[in-house]
Amino acid sequence: MLVLDRTAFYDTRPYSHLRVEFERRLQALQQAGDVPDPREAQITCVKTENAKLRERLDRLKQTIDELTDFHAQALARLAAQHEEIIRLREAAAGTSWVSRLPSPRTMVIGTGS
Repeated sequence: MLVLDRTAFYDTRPYSHLRVEFERRLQALQQAGDVPDPREAQITCVKTENAKLRERLDRLKQTIDELTDFHAQALARLAAQHEEIIRLREAAAGTSWVSRLPSPRTMVIGTGS
């Protein structure tokens, strides 16, 4: 593909014959009604990208909602377990048939010297 700047098409520059060919092709496309409007192409591209981003945003919102529900359930379970532990401790404190386990011993590793 040959890349030229716009000024190469005009005056007596070496590529002025390409300007004639370019204008001929452009007129043929315009007459055939086949010239895409660059603004329309850009609008279509932006709309497509916008739709993709909206879909991604919807998926992310759904994930956030699911994680928020999971978080709430986990907190509720932890609170229920905490309440059960407190209830069991209070019940154990009032009976004589429940014996307490001894405190764990501290273990010394090494020779101690």
